[in-house]
Amino acid sequence: MIKNKIFYITCLGLLALASCKKLNQGPTDKYTDLNYWTTPDAAQSLLNTAYMQMFRSDYFFYNEGLSDNAYVGRGDQNNTFTISSGSFNPSLGRFDDEWTTHFQGIKSCNVLLDNIDKIPNYPAADKALVVAQTRFIRAFEYWQLMTWFGDVPLFDHDITLAQSQTITRTPRAQVLSFVLSELDAVKSALPSSWDKADLGRITNGAAAALKARVELYEGNWSDVAAICDTLIHKGTYGSYSLMPVYDSIFTMGNEHNSEVLLDEEFVPLKRTYAWMFDFIPISAGARDNALAPTQELVNDYLMLNGDSINQAGSGYNANNPYINRDPRMTATIVYDKYLWHNVDGTTQTIYIKPGSDPSSARLNEYVPNGGFSSPTGYYIRKYWDPTAAPGETSGLDLILIRYADVLLMYAEAMNELNKMDAGTWTETIGALRTRAGFNAAAALYNAAWSQTDLRTIIRRERRCELAFEGLRIFDIRRWKTAETVLNGWVHGAQFSGDPTIDNGYIRAGLRAFNANRQYLWPVPTAEIAEDPNLTQNPNY
Repeated sequence: MIKNKIFYITCLGLLALASCKKLNQGPTDKYTDLNYWTTPDAAQSLLNTAYMQMFRSDYFFYNEGLSDNAYVGRGDQNNTFTISSGSFNPSLGRFDDEWTTHFQGIKSCNVLLDNIDKIPNYPAADKALVVAQTRFIRAFEYWQLMTWFGDVPLFDHDITLAQSQTITRTPRAQVLSFVLSELDAVKSALPSSWDKADLGRITNGAAAALKARVELYEGNWSDVAAICDTLIHKGTYGSYSLMPVYDSIFTMGNEHNSEVLLDEEFVPLKRTYAWMFDFIPISAGARDNALAPTQELVNDYLMLNGDSINQAGSGYNANNPYINRDPRMTATIVYDKYLWHNVDGTTQTIYIKPGSDPSSARLNEYVPNGGFSSPTGYYIRKYWDPTAAPGETSGLDLILIRYADVLLMYAEAMNELNKMDAGTWTETIGALRTRAGFNAAAALYNAAWSQTDLRTIIRRERRCELAFEGLRIFDIRRWKTAETVLNGWVHGAQFSGDPTIDNGYIRAGLRAFNANRQYLWPVPTAEIAEDPNLTQNPNY
């Protein structure tokens, strides 16, 4: 994941170390626990593997399809459609993949931490940096697991196959305590920045921001506020700031910009992803549409005057619904008559409304119940990479935590503590709205707003600022609003042709969310079969 440091090692035989210890010497033609740990490069190689295991690009994008931001109407990538429809059981592949992926990363971290002291003449400062990064990644993996599954097996050293088949689930509170203590421990060992050759490595700012997010998900508002206050005001963990232009954040030319605290690193032609091939408009080079923004997301973008679209006097026009809206919508979502900028410098108008395209091909037009076009009448713009190779194969980094989220976390925490004031508003929500292009009075702070009013505003701001960055599903789960927003019809643009049904908005598909069980995912069937000591979550 570190662009100048990726080794792409395939020789992870060390994870299943050969049983040749009786001879007290290892073979020279393959890696074992006796001949691998000889130089610092061995530790760096395994650390880079752990970096690459930390997160997945498909999860980054398709987790949006688990939320009310997007809909998967073509195929079932990552079982997103199956989960969203509520028609799943514990044997579903995504649950097993999620469980397995994180424990593979944990194993890499534990193997490295168990063996790093075997390396002779390892400079202490260099070794401490490797250990700190590894512990961060392990904490990140455990946090992901507990967020999805609740209680999960916790171990801080490599375990044998036999042990893995008898281990039990550790209470979630204990896993949480471990994650927080690890993040605290590594902050003092990590630098606030790296030199150019190591850009993308974990910093103490990333450790602080991840801890803030963990505390946010737990609703520990005082802790969230304290951490974010330090990140915003103290400079203890480096200097971060908002990029001046919103859509410039997500471009190849601005990787490692002032807003990035933690990202998933990719390398053009070496470590890439190609999910945009199924997200952008068909006429812009897509294959088909597999992940489409929802009308519910579109509706949450404010008018430029600061009003919501359903407020009296907002100026919203259902016959021309995309004008005078929050510019972040245009940076994120492709809508009917969107002006798309092609790679070659030309532009094209994206016609999506049925029958509107003057071209006979009508590639992007909404087609009910079929075709390759978007099932909601919307496409994705954010993270499209004009420098991508054929098939939208991109090496653009994916940002996991950015400074805007720190501001949003701070605003949410201060409001929940009933401490939101004009000053806090100005440096958080106000700063984000100013950057987005708002300057009308209705978009600025109003001292008459109640805590409930501000909660609604902050949650809306979070949704619009961070759309298609993989966070919405976790927000609606922690707010316990998933049971409301993930039940019923998913809507698309007003193209259905039948004004008597949902005012003419597309009914793209039905979702179901069972609050009695779906706030936790089931422990995978295959894991319980391997280890009967693993208990199942309620109502599965």
